[in-house]
Amino acid sequence: MRKFLAVLLLLALAGCETNPVTGRKQFIVVSEDEAIAASSQAYVQMLQPYQQKGQLDNNPAITARIVAITERLIPPAIAYRPETKDWQWSVKVIDDPKTVNAWCMAGGKMAFYTGLIVALKPTDDEIAQVMGHEIAHALSKHQAEKMSRAMATQLGVNAIAIVTDARYAQMAQQAAAAAATVALDLPNSREAESEADRIGIELAAKAGYDPKAAVTLWQKMAQVSGGGGKSDFLSTHPAPEKRMEALAALGPQMMPYYEDKAPRPVYKLKPQLLTAPAQPAK
Repeated sequence: MRKFLAVLLLLALAGCETNPVTGRKQFIVVSEDEAIAASSQAYVQMLQPYQQKGQLDNNPAITARIVAITERLIPPAIAYRPETKDWQWSVKVIDDPKTVNAWCMAGGKMAFYTGLIVALKPTDDEIAQVMGHEIAHALSKHQAEKMSRAMATQLGVNAIAIVTDARYAQMAQQAAAAAATVALDLPNSREAESEADRIGIELAAKAGYDPKAAVTLWQKMAQVSGGGGKSDFLSTHPAPEKRMEALAALGPQMMPYYEDKAPRPVYKLKPQLLTAPAQPAK
């Protein structure tokens, strides 16, 4: 019991970290490097079933559209955090017309579901708001934050084993990959959502996309939800009226970025090959 309590105390003490982008205190027991490594593994595991069914990047026109928008969003993201130039940025389009969702894992691993196109009929400006918002979550270490919540629960359950078992490193690696997947389904905190809204609308404006689309996007999201449609995006990204009011208030501040006549840089994404994780030796 003493060892159990000691581990929990260490988690609490070690988990308090100030985010360099937002200045907010975050509970972090999974470092960003660990979150990126785990997300790379989870990304492959999550997308391979779609690839095997022919549901990944199977519509050239939609894929080209999403890639082009994302390639304009990445340069302002790198300007926000220059070290992210070393991330292995990637975006995949999942052909699932019933799922209204998109996400970005730690390290810039992104996915966009065709259900967003089917349900919302979004403009490019609105798609940019979706992807900018998701990239903002990664920039703000929200994936690592949610992974830490998931990991802390699991570590608490296994605290005695962690203290006494030399195989913890292998256990932690497996748990981290699982936590990276679980974290996508966990709702973001109100603070995290506000941060992603603020940073995401700015990324989109600096990439040349109309800030007013942030409001119209959430209006469409609310209509999908109100009409009884399924929206996984709204399950982790609630859109109350106050949120749209906040985005509308941010719009005028973003207009100078949007109206800037300077050339918009483009980050050319490299093709991402999904390879199966190495199987442990028997």
